[in-house]
Amino acid sequence: VPLGVFWSLVLGLVWLHLLEVPDPSVVPHYQAGVVAFGLSAVIELLAEPFWVLAQAHLFVRLKVIAESLSVVSKCILTVTLVILYPHWGLYIFSLAQLLYVSVLVMCYVIYFVMFLGSPEATKKSFPVARVKALLPSFVEDETFVNWREARLTWSFFKQSFLKQILTEGERYVMTFLNVLNFGDQGVYDIVNNLGSLVARFIFLPIEESFYVFFAKVLERGKNVKDQKQDDVAMAANVLELLLKLVLLIGLTITVFGYAYSQLALDVYGGSMLSSGTGPDLLRCYSLYVLFLAVNGVTECFTFALMCKEEVDRYNFVMLALSFIFLCISYFLTHWYGSVGFILANCFNMGIRIAHSTHYIHHFFRESSHRPLSGLLPSPALLLLYIISAVLTACSEVLFCCDKGWMARLIHISTGALCLAATLVTMSCTETKLIHFVRSH
Repeated sequence: VPLGVFWSLVLGLVWLHLLEVPDPSVVPHYQAGVVAFGLSAVIELLAEPFWVLAQAHLFVRLKVIAESLSVVSKCILTVTLVILYPHWGLYIFSLAQLLYVSVLVMCYVIYFVMFLGSPEATKKSFPVARVKALLPSFVEDETFVNWREARLTWSFFKQSFLKQILTEGERYVMTFLNVLNFGDQGVYDIVNNLGSLVARFIFLPIEESFYVFFAKVLERGKNVKDQKQDDVAMAANVLELLLKLVLLIGLTITVFGYAYSQLALDVYGGSMLSSGTGPDLLRCYSLYVLFLAVNGVTECFTFALMCKEEVDRYNFVMLALSFIFLCISYFLTHWYGSVGFILANCFNMGIRIAHSTHYIHHFFRESSHRPLSGLLPSPALLLLYIISAVLTACSEVLFCCDKGWMARLIHISTGALCLAATLVTMSCTETKLIHFVRSH
C-alpha cells in the first residue's frame, strides 16, 4: 500500500504535467479523473492480502461474488449517471471506478471478518485465526526481512512488471510517443474492449483457476520422474483437454469474427465505427484472441511449475521480448496505423507460446504423456473451419453491410448455418473434450 501511494502520486504528476492533456472544452474534468483513478488503485491494493488468501485456498465462490457485485455496481452507476448527468464527463467514470474498488474491498473484508475464527475455519484448520494477522506487524524472534521469500518476491515482481509491458505495452507507446490521435485511440479502445470480452470472461477465469490446480497437483521445480505419476497423468490429461478447448474457442472466434466484424461494429456503434479502421481492427483482434487463448493455458501451466531459477531466466527472456515488442509496436503503427498494435501483440504472443510449449514438451519428454496433442484439431473439423471461413467471407462481400436488413439477415443466416455445422462436427469428433466440459 505505501508503494501504491508513492507510485500513484508520481505517475499522477506525470499524467498531469508531462503528458499531453486533452482540451478541457472537449474532455472536461481530466485532472479529477487522474486523481480518482490513482486513488482507486490504492484502495484496490487494500484487498490484495485477502485476494491472495482466497486464491491460495480456492475460495472460488468468494471471488466470483465479489467481482460480480463490483462490476454490476459500477455498470449500474455508470449507466445511471450517463443518462441523468451526461455533462459530468469523466466524473462519471471516476465515481464508477471508485465504487467498483470500494465494493470489491468491502466484499473481501466482510467475508474474512465473518469467516476467520468461525467453526468452519477451525474445521478446515485455516492458517490465519484473526483479521489482525493480515495487517503489517513486527514479529519477535524473526528477522525483519525473510531474504529467501524476498528474493522470490523480487523475481515475481520483475516478471509481473515485464508481463505488464508485454500485455499493455501498446498503451504506453500510444501515450508517450503520440503515434495516434485521441480519436483513433478511442476507436482502438472500443474495439479492444469488445474484442477482449471473451478473453476476460472465458480465458482469464480458466487461466487463474487452472494455475492453482496445476500448482496444487504438481510440485514446483521437480522434473516429471520425481513427481507422483498419478498426478502427472491427471495434469497431462487436463492440460491436453484445456488446450483443445481454448483452441477450438479461439478458432471459432477467428473464423467467424473475420466475416462479422463490420456487422458487429455497425450494430454496436453505427457508421462511425464500421466505416473507418474499426472493422480491420476487430478482424485482427479476432486472430489475436486465438493467440491469447493458447498462451493463457500454456503459460499458466509453465508458471505453476517453474522454480525460482527458471523464473529468473524467463525474466531475461521477457526483458528482451519487451524491448522487441515496443520497437515493433512503434514501427508497425507508423506503417499500418492502429492495426499495427494488434499485429505486434500477435507476434509477442506467438513468441511466448513458443517458449511455453517448449517448456511443456521438455517437461513431459521423459514420460509417455503428450498433452501438446491438444493443439491438433481433428482433420474433419479443420476442413469445416476452412469451408466456413470461405463461405462467410463471400457472404460478407455479397450481403454486408449497406444493402439493407434483408441482406444482413441472409449474411447472419449463412454464419448461423456454418456455426451449427461446426458445433455438430465438434460434438461428433471431440467426444473426450465434450465429456470433460460437461463433467467440469
